[in-house]
Amino acid sequence: MASASSPSGGRKRFFSRFFRRKKIEKSGNPIGENNSQEPVIRPTGSLTRRLIAISALWIFILLSGGGVTLDRVLTQAVTDNFDSQLDYVLAAMIASSEIDPEGAVRLNRPLGDQRFLEAHSGLYFQVSGSGYERFPSPSLWDRSLEVNPMPKGQLVRTYDSDEFSDGTLRVMERDVRLPGSSVLWRFQVAEIRTSLDNQIKKLRHTLVKAFLILGTGLIVITVLQVTIGLWPLRKLRREISAVRNGQASRIHDRMPNEVAPLIEELNALLSHNERQAEEARRHAGNLAHALKTPLTVVTNEANANSDTLKEVVLREVMTMRRHVDHHLARARAIGRRGNAQSQAEVWPALLAVERAVTRLYPHATIDLAGVKDAVVRIERQDLDEILGNLIENAAKYGQGRVFVTVEKQGKQVEILIEDDGAGIPENLRGQLFKRGARLDTDKPGTGLGLAIVRDVVEIYGGGVTLEESEDLGGLFVRLALPSVH
Repeated sequence: MASASSPSGGRKRFFSRFFRRKKIEKSGNPIGENNSQEPVIRPTGSLTRRLIAISALWIFILLSGGGVTLDRVLTQAVTDNFDSQLDYVLAAMIASSEIDPEGAVRLNRPLGDQRFLEAHSGLYFQVSGSGYERFPSPSLWDRSLEVNPMPKGQLVRTYDSDEFSDGTLRVMERDVRLPGSSVLWRFQVAEIRTSLDNQIKKLRHTLVKAFLILGTGLIVITVLQVTIGLWPLRKLRREISAVRNGQASRIHDRMPNEVAPLIEELNALLSHNERQAEEARRHAGNLAHALKTPLTVVTNEANANSDTLKEVVLREVMTMRRHVDHHLARARAIGRRGNAQSQAEVWPALLAVERAVTRLYPHATIDLAGVKDAVVRIERQDLDEILGNLIENAAKYGQGRVFVTVEKQGKQVEILIEDDGAGIPENLRGQLFKRGARLDTDKPGTGLGLAIVRDVVEIYGGGVTLEESEDLGGLFVRLALPSVH
């Protein structure tokens, strides 16, 4: 291989049209249509209000569930205590009962509660048996307790009854067969539920009041916690605003551990943007400096009315074109490098380049081998241009055989390109990476191919080296690009 310069202007336009057409066919967009739009960030609501609302909802659910459960437990405890008093009275009645000579039940001693002697006092007892008159407490006066059949298999029953108009009764009853009597006697004790209901009402009022205070306190604590917890984000917003307004270059304030990685990424992004801006300024200056000399030469020739003006203008215009192409390629690569989503599949790019090169050089045979699922961190357009440059050079300066092998090497993907040309001496290989350098001037070209390839590859964090092919004897190009996986 006698030279490694880039394709001529016509061939470069061919590659540009080819890959552009492929890109348009893939995206479905007409030529010249620009669908790129700035992302519009629409707020989804306040994070503070969202956290407070979620916390308040959970506090309400938990306190409601806990309050209902606690209400049932305490209500049952108060009711059990009320029933235990009735059970005590019922046991005392049965213990003091005996059969008189006529076969009826009488008490051999009075019950201790004075309310049994007061009419309509709210505390009553009654003893009834089949064939005998009921034996009521004086407090029943002209009333009597209802006697309903006892459920089968149940000896003691406790229930609520609305048989009296002055309030709901809590009734406890038991069937007992006393010694010396064959009659099954029904012993009943009843008390108005007023005191029980008052206790339950007071208990529930206390529970509701306590849980309201507890819920309000928890919500206040949640508001304070969310406000204080999200305060670093408000502070971060002010710091970013200061950077945007030029009051600071970096975010230096200390932040919590959860926010610190975000600060590091933001500072890294700021550094990256500064480097890109500095590179852009430097390349703009380099381009201006590079164009200054050819423009001066053309101006001097024009002022001198030289006979060689045409040749000088064409030569210097070609020089300026090389500089412009080189710096535009670098600028595009630098701009695309900032995209974190930049990635391209190697194998489809190789197939596209192989089709394009075989159209230009029908005599060339390009063999592709190696890993087919390799994905590299580079824009597809830049990958197409790099591979197009290298493979087209191999086909142009070789004898017709080109080997391309894709290999994965750790965190990099290596693309090996070999040809069967004359090769390049080792001491001359480094010169090919200089702008405009050409070892074979017999074939058309600008000498920018490998210089642009090297600059673009290095911008993406890769590398390119020139060696000698052991299999084909020509030039061996080792292209290394960062792998996505």
